[in-house]
Amino acid sequence: MTTYYAVGSPTTELSADDLRDALHGTFRKLGERNRVLAVPPDFTRFNSRAGLLTCQTHDYYGDRLVDVMPALGTHFPMPAWQLDKMFPGVPHELFRPHRWRDDVVTIGTVPAEFVGRATEGIWTKPWPAQLNKLLWQGGHDLILSIGQVVPHEVMGMANYNKNIFVGTGGSEGINESHFIGAAYGMERMMGRADTPLRRILNYAQEHFCRHLPLLYVLTVVGTNERRELVTRGLFIGDDHDCYEQAAALSIKVNFSILTQELPKVVVYLDEEEFHSTWLGNKSIYRTRMAIADRGQLIVLAPGVKTFGEDPQIDVLIRKYGYRTTPEIMGFMRDNADLQGNLSAAAHLIHGSSEGRFDVTYCPGGLTREEVEGVGYQYADLAEMSARYDHTKLTDGWHTDADGSPFYFIGNPALGLWAYEGRLKS
Repeated sequence: MTTYYAVGSPTTELSADDLRDALHGTFRKLGERNRVLAVPPDFTRFNSRAGLLTCQTHDYYGDRLVDVMPALGTHFPMPAWQLDKMFPGVPHELFRPHRWRDDVVTIGTVPAEFVGRATEGIWTKPWPAQLNKLLWQGGHDLILSIGQVVPHEVMGMANYNKNIFVGTGGSEGINESHFIGAAYGMERMMGRADTPLRRILNYAQEHFCRHLPLLYVLTVVGTNERRELVTRGLFIGDDHDCYEQAAALSIKVNFSILTQELPKVVVYLDEEEFHSTWLGNKSIYRTRMAIADRGQLIVLAPGVKTFGEDPQIDVLIRKYGYRTTPEIMGFMRDNADLQGNLSAAAHLIHGSSEGRFDVTYCPGGLTREEVEGVGYQYADLAEMSARYDHTKLTDGWHTDADGSPFYFIGNPALGLWAYEGRLKS
């Protein structure tokens, strides 16, 4: 097990040339490879630098890069315009869609005893380790998993083997993993590298994937004082240490610990990146530990036009709504449709304020009736965008037109925000 490259700090700024030199240098160390599969994230992680790294992989291997499979998880497949923007120059015929309900194989089962210990008894069933068949049966001599390490609501920290077991996973594994994370509690996991789910995925990797030629390419991305995206770290390897180094840096770069609670938070969701509340509720996940009791979260969401990325899950969100955890657990006990879609139940819990603060959505493509029907408050996008002009706001504190303070976040996917007092409780 080897870490081939590990460079980064809270002040590091790696250029595109730096990334290429590190990546191509690693490829040279690996020796001859003739059948390469790249597994980058999809467009919802556009800022991860994974698109650039995939292009640089294609530059190096040429026609030896035979497959590119975006780790969609439950998300919509990428349309042509997203492929062109994220992976410019990579031929469309190389891309393979991941169909999480159909194209998977169960490669092993993490024992119930281990799952129970890892989750402190919250989940005591065996966990099925599932992958897309292409990874398992494609005969590749290099599987390149590319992505960004950043705080995450289900895993604690995103990427590493999550990109494999969830990003190209199947319905059973995804459903159960999301539910385990929700039942264990986001606040107990977000911003932590060692979590119950990570232990389960690590077990699956160590016991079932030793023969797979997996190599992880992990970035840490932040912003500079001009709000420009910068690559703070790059870590390439096939071992846990590679991920742990990236996670340690991400905590320093992406985790904002605040000295006071936030009475009002305004979050902007980029129109191209966020088109559903399934994605856009990062505005809730990533800020909930910072918002004061009886506070307010305002979500400016010009691209949001639906709730779920998956049509079946969209129906369930509309049916049950973003209610409190006890309510969702009750719905799940009494309804077979939620029992069969545990990731939907988990998402409903993730998207709840638990009645502690108000969530006001300002969507570009949902009606007042739709928004209020799932338990959120509604406000007009044009009116709220005029009041909170994201093009003129920087991340941090501002004063409203009525003199009240608010905290602005331009992209919730880039970090995690928490009040220091809540971390101590």
